[in-house]
Amino acid sequence: MLDLIIKNVRVVRPNKTSVDLLDLGIQNGKFVKIAPDIPATEAKEVFEGRNLLAFPGLTDAHMHTGIYSPLEKDAISESRAAAMGGVTSSLNYMRTGQYYLNKTGPYAEFYPEVLAISKGKFYVDYAYHLAPIMYSHIDEIEMLIERHGVTSFKIFMFYGSHGLHGKSDSQNEFLMTPAGERYDIAHFEFIMRGIRQAMERFPEISDTISLSLHCETAEIMRAYTTLVEREGKLKGLRAYSASRPPHSEGLAIFIASYLANETDCVNINLLHLTSRKAVDAALLMEQAFPHINFRREVTIGHLMLDVDAPAAGYAKVNPPIRPREDVEYLWECLLDRKLDWVVSDHACCSDEFKLDKKDPNNIFMAKSGFGGTEYLLSALVSEGSKRGMSYNHMAELVCWNPAKRFGLRTKGDIALGYDADVVLVNPHESFVVRAAESESAQGYTPFEGMELGAKVKQTFLRGHLVYDNGNIIGEPQGRYLARPYGDA
Repeated sequence: MLDLIIKNVRVVRPNKTSVDLLDLGIQNGKFVKIAPDIPATEAKEVFEGRNLLAFPGLTDAHMHTGIYSPLEKDAISESRAAAMGGVTSSLNYMRTGQYYLNKTGPYAEFYPEVLAISKGKFYVDYAYHLAPIMYSHIDEIEMLIERHGVTSFKIFMFYGSHGLHGKSDSQNEFLMTPAGERYDIAHFEFIMRGIRQAMERFPEISDTISLSLHCETAEIMRAYTTLVEREGKLKGLRAYSASRPPHSEGLAIFIASYLANETDCVNINLLHLTSRKAVDAALLMEQAFPHINFRREVTIGHLMLDVDAPAAGYAKVNPPIRPREDVEYLWECLLDRKLDWVVSDHACCSDEFKLDKKDPNNIFMAKSGFGGTEYLLSALVSEGSKRGMSYNHMAELVCWNPAKRFGLRTKGDIALGYDADVVLVNPHESFVVRAAESESAQGYTPFEGMELGAKVKQTFLRGHLVYDNGNIIGEPQGRYLARPYGDA
């Protein structure tokens, strides 16, 4: 007997060109039968799919659970928001230093604490990317792969002379690094060498070991922030975009790519590209270094918002929201398959702390980042459909591509042997985004008032219904994904 049949769904598979009306047979959390009209008598339970679209559960490959609120609280509320959006695998960036756990030390001690706090609190499956902040963290890369299944690492290039929200007079204080250490280009090079060494140590999983980079140039940002503030001509999101200009992204991409070539660190993810200059720089580097396996990421925020967004300071994020012409170029590149996946970059920053209470209109005083995982699929289907993007391509962007890159071998597709992660979507049901209806603890959203033309109706995690028509179902069932995960 099957545990569950999801009947009469239009199955959206990545790497296909059709959407087919099928039934999904699930047993022990896996897809074991996919066919038209599976008899209801073959299962203990039947769920009627009502001809809705059935996407694979989403892999939101860029989240920041626990960045502003305690991890034990964020894991609950923000994974509920993820389930609401059809996300079944939440991949979260984590590091030592200020924010997150607000502590430093070796990952051998720090990361088990992260896992202990996380256990039993996520409503979706979860994993972490880690940033080697201290010199000693580089020596722990192989341990993190072998002991904890962490195969993806990160560099925040803009921490050279900036903190999370702006000027950082004491880098060591902000990152909680030992005196005499510098988080700089030389450190980035040695991180890449450490990752290359790990790939050689674990050749059987080397395709899942990668390095992600937040590409902005601290020196350019520092100079332009001073210039924009001194001139005082620009306000809000336009001022913030000008203070962290697109060529800052482009230059950082050039530096990162050259170092990747120098160190033979071949799996490189260029995160949240926001502008024509950033994307063009990334494409140029692919031509210059064809042996580097680049992946290029874009966020749903940078696809849906521009500098004239009414959300103003609530839409502050790093890198910044850009002018409309950059937004349109991102869509053009997405449709041309020059960008590899779409993420939320979900960083829940509560209404209480987002804007400076004494100077709420000062964009430079606002905190960076906002949530959005709950709107990732709805926004992509809504806006992508208007622009002629196929559902299959959407499934590649938010399911297949990130799952494969980050070692989730039984995620990202609706196929035999894969985890039975499914999100049912009505592509013709419009709704207006209201923060009050979100499961997130944020209390606002920069997408407030937007009308989206597609709505997530149900989310299944390994065959268990975890979200149903506006309601989270049951207790947290998310599992930690030590990677590579699955053997399909």
